[in-house]
Parts: sequence; structure tokens; C-alpha cells
Amino acid sequence: MRAPVLVTLCVWVLSDAAARQFTEEEMAAVRQRIKSMFYHAYNSYLDNAFPYDELRPLTCDGQDTWGSFSLTLIDALDTLLVLGNQTEFQRVASLLQDTVDFDIDVNVSVFETNIRVVGGLLSAHLLAGRGGLALEPGWPCSGPLLRMAEDAARKLLPAFQTASGMPYGTVNLRRGVSPSETPVTCTAGVGTFILEFSTLSRLTGERVYEEAARRALRALWGTRSDIGLVGNHIDVLSQKWVAQDAGIGAGVDSYFEYLVKGAILLQDEELLDMFLGKHDNNNNNNNSRTDHMHEARLTAGSPSEYDRALQNYTRFDDWYLWVQMHKGTVSMPVFQSLEAFWPGLQSLLGNLDGAVRTFQNYYSVWRQFGGLPEFYSIPQGSTVDKREGYPLRPELIESAMYLFRATGDHTYLQLGLDALESIEKISRTPCGYASVKDLRDHQLDNRMESFFLAETVKYLYLLFDPAHFLHGGGAEGDGSWEEGGEGGRCVLSAGGFVFNTEAHPLDPAALACCGRGAHDRRLRDVPPEPAGQSRPGREEAPPPSQSESIALKAGERKTPPLSCPVQPFSARLAVLGQVFTDGP
Repeated sequence: MRAPVLVTLCVWVLSDAAARQFTEEEMAAVRQRIKSMFYHAYNSYLDNAFPYDELRPLTCDGQDTWGSFSLTLIDALDTLLVLGNQTEFQRVASLLQDTVDFDIDVNVSVFETNIRVVGGLLSAHLLAGRGGLALEPGWPCSGPLLRMAEDAARKLLPAFQTASGMPYGTVNLRRGVSPSETPVTCTAGVGTFILEFSTLSRLTGERVYEEAARRALRALWGTRSDIGLVGNHIDVLSQKWVAQDAGIGAGVDSYFEYLVKGAILLQDEELLDMFLGKHDNNNNNNNSRTDHMHEARLTAGSPSEYDRALQNYTRFDDWYLWVQMHKGTVSMPVFQSLEAFWPGLQSLLGNLDGAVRTFQNYYSVWRQFGGLPEFYSIPQGSTVDKREGYPLRPELIESAMYLFRATGDHTYLQLGLDALESIEKISRTPCGYASVKDLRDHQLDNRMESFFLAETVKYLYLLFDPAHFLHGGGAEGDGSWEEGGEGGRCVLSAGGFVFNTEAHPLDPAALACCGRGAHDRRLRDVPPEPAGQSRPGREEAPPPSQSESIALKAGERKTPPLSCPVQPFSARLAVLGQVFTDGP
């Protein structure tokens, strides 16, 4: 039974925003504005911040944040091709091969390095043919960008060498896990590897990556509560929950996302069963000992799927709240901006009615502030103290893209135009786009996260380009598909791309192509063990201001050993909807 919530939850209806219909000419004009936004940010990074990880748009210099490997350039590489710029895609792919080295003595977030670096390099590798790069024989099963992705992923494997199989949150790229490293990490930091690591295993034939990701997922699945929920932070050694707040937002979000998208990318019933529940399948009677083991796990004890538990305990009037994972009682009646991915995920599962209603709630918050604050108090209808910022996150735009694809409703295009104009008005600086420190008065912060170019701009562009090749657009003969594999036996880029949580598209056809030789049986049937150690697409000329500068501005390098994308939850998490942190 749901715990009662003694608040009024206000739902805004989109009917007043649904009137405008965009013509093809108007959509093309918006795409040009989005390109201009991208190149203003991208050129500013090249001119002022490269080879640092990120641009500081208020002081026009750079800083290292997640590892000191030109992160923004890796994250933006596939966006260049999405926008049609083959020339710069080729130049940057070559530049990264010459300048990026992962054998460095630096602490990195295992989670962030996987989704941004491994994911970005895998995506660029899979798009190499369309991007006009010289292809090795047998591509996409080999190639320099694939080797770079594997080099980065190999450096992360020591983090998975725990008794549980759940990884530490931070690893040193040269020295491995420090003896003093905390064993506490967020749920997403355990369960957000199956897309990248399985892609890597299927392309290279090295099973260790997929096995490590699956072992971590299965261990996490085994820690859910009696009512079917997981908490926010877990001790990977003891497998005890340190923060017991359950929800779909920060610290948890991409775990659920990867169960669904992993099931789609890999055609994997085990992952889908974890999220939606075990379905009877009389045609699936193989005698794999792995299947029998996981059948027992999926049907024993607690509810056998997350979706039902989340709907039963966390959803109230199409908002999703935070609840205590064992009791289901509300612990924090707030909406977090990272939760805005949820309507898009629901649309992938066919739950359009629920997705549309939840999107309506989230869009109402956007219209109130011109962006989504990190935390929004639902009962109070206001931002939460110390969580008023908007770092130009993509999640609501991402959901708009999926829902527009599913419904054709131009309301979602209006959200995209609103987002474009808000960012231009509030965040644009002479040196890029700055995160918003406080949406109430539009104070800016001196940071442009790499995901602005990897995700926010990409999803905006794809929202307004329904015929894009990533949507499966195009017709036979116009470069909408490619040949790959030995002797050109595989058809690639024919549609069905799956985006990782950093918006890097992965082609399931490539996995099947390379898997023919490397995997004569599904890796899910391999018992989990501890982890060990061309045909170009459309081309578009760069804009006149395209920079060739790789100038470096002097500045202090900083590499904080962060393991999760947000500050961890604490025991004194919420009182009357207000969040209290451990520090000033």
C-alpha cells in the first residue's frame, strides 16, 4: 500500500503549448540555430581550453575535471558527425589518437569514464565508415578508436575486482584501486556498464568486459529490498545499503535505463525480466545452468521487477518521489532534474500515457524557471536550497525527442525551441555556454560540462531532424546503410541505434556482425566469474568560423576523485522537502 502524501501535487496540462505546428522549413531553421550553438561552444573549447577536459566559459580557459584526457573533445566527437561535419570528425579522430594517453597516474570516476570516454570512443568507432575514416579490414570488429576504447576500459577493470563483483567508484588509471578507497558508491555507479562493456566484448571477442558488467548487475539485483526497491548508495564490499532512499533520480537513474536499453541492444530477456518481471516463455526450455540459477533469483522472495515496485511506491499523480527502500514511506517529496529521462524510457517500453503525463509535470517546471533546477520541491512549488542550479542538462530534451518520435505531437518541438531560446538567453557568454548557478536570478557558474555538447545539443538537433540516419531515416542508395565485417557480409547503420546515458549511439547490427565469429553462443549463458585484468554518409562543410586552434591556456589542473555525478545522500537527507548536505 502506498504511504499517504499530505500535499497537493499540481499537474499542468500542455494544451496551451500544443497549438503551434512546425513546418519543415521552420524545423530546418531551428537546426541551423542549434548548429550555431554547437560551434560557438565547440570552437570556444578548442580556442581556450583544449587539451583540458572542460571549458571555463566565464574566464575563457580550461580545467581538468574527470581525468585529464581532453574529455570534451571525446564527448563531442560523434556529435560532429550527427551535425554532418565529416571533415572535423576525421581531424579530431586523428588528433585524439595522437594525443590521448590513458596510462597516466590520475584518479578517475569509473562511472564517468565509462559513459563519456569508453562510450564516446565506441560510438565514434561505429560511425567511422559514415564519417569517411580509413577502415581496417573487418571493421567494425577492429579499428584504432576501438582499441582506444578497450585501452580505457581495461584501466577500469581493477575496480571490479571485489568479492561481490560490484565496482569501486574510483580507480587510478596506472595504479588501480587505492587501499584507502571508500567502498561506498552509488547504485548507478554499479549498474551502468552493460551497454559499453557488452559492446566492447562483442566487437573484440574479449568476454571479460561483459562478464564484469553482468556480475555487477546480478549482485546489485540480489540486494533489493523485500518490496522490490534499491537504495541510493551501497557498500560494494559488505553489500549493505548506506543510503536507503529509493527513486529514479540522481545516483540511481541510469541503472534502470541500462536494464531497459541493455535488453534492447542485446535482445536480452534477463535484463528485461529484472525491470519488467519474469514472463512465461514455453519456447525457452534450454538447460543452461546460468538460466536455472537466474530463474531462481528472479522468482524468489521479493517482487520480481523494478517497474511495478516503482509504480506502487514512488509514483504519486505522475510525479516520482523518493521513498524509504524497505518501507515505501516518502522520504523526500522532490523532483530532481536527472529524473527527466524517465518519460523517454517509458516511451521505449510502450507506456505512452504515463510518459506523456509525467512529461507534462516536468515541462511545467521548465516553464516556471526557463530550465530544470537540480531539485524542485513538489509541495512547495519552488527550488530547494543549495540545489537551484541548471548545468545545461539534456534529460528533458532527451524525453522530448523520444516522445516526438512516438507521437508526432509538436508540443515536444515547442519544448525544444523553448530550451534553445532559454539557453541562448541565459547561458551564452563570449566563450561558450555557462552552467546556471541559480535559476531564480540566472547567476552563472564558470563551467561548461562536456555533456552539453555530447547530449544537450545532440538531442536538440535530433528532435528537429526526424529523418536523421540515427532515427533510421533515408532510403536505400542514399548512404543510409553500410557494409561491414569480413567480405562486407554485414549490413550496418540500418537503424535501431541505442543511446548510452551520455547520448553516444551504439549500433546493435555491429554487435551481431562481430559476434558471429567471436561468440557462437550468448554471453549471458556463461556463468559469471570474477573480472580479470566505406561508405560515407552525408557531408556538410564546417561553418566559416570553424577553428583549427588547439591552443592551451595556462591554468591549474585539478582532478578530484569523484565517483558519482552528484553529491551522495546522507542520513539527514530531507526535512519538509529541504535537502541538507554534509558540508557548507
